[in-house]
Amino acid sequence: MKLSTADKKKARIEIIPMIDTMFFLLVFFMISTLSMTLQKGMEVNLPKASSASDDLPEQVTLTIGSKGELFFNKDTCTISELELRLHDLLYYGEKPAVVINADEAVSHGQVIEVMDAVREAGIFDFAIATKPDKPST
Repeated sequence: MKLSTADKKKARIEIIPMIDTMFFLLVFFMISTLSMTLQKGMEVNLPKASSASDDLPEQVTLTIGSKGELFFNKDTCTISELELRLHDLLYYGEKPAVVINADEAVSHGQVIEVMDAVREAGIFDFAIATKPDKPST
């Protein structure tokens, strides 16, 4: 008597669970890298502008606090120290992009004084940070 053997199903690799796992890893790494961004400046209340942008390359952040204090990244400095630090960066071959964060309460003259010091150091590429006037949609 001959025994009949049923056709055995071939093994398949299911791809859908692998796609789900890869998507989860992608989202995990995207969120974790966003939380590791380095903020170099001090916290101030920025003025609002409708043409404000969040995608500026920040290498050097100059912050003018509400009481007129000046910070180079997060270190307190004076105008003369600022020029020396920027000269040192240029001497070592770096071409820094400078972002000036000035509190709303700071006088216009203090901002111009910092801008003039940056230009005197030989850096002409800088931006003044603002926050968006209206939330982006």
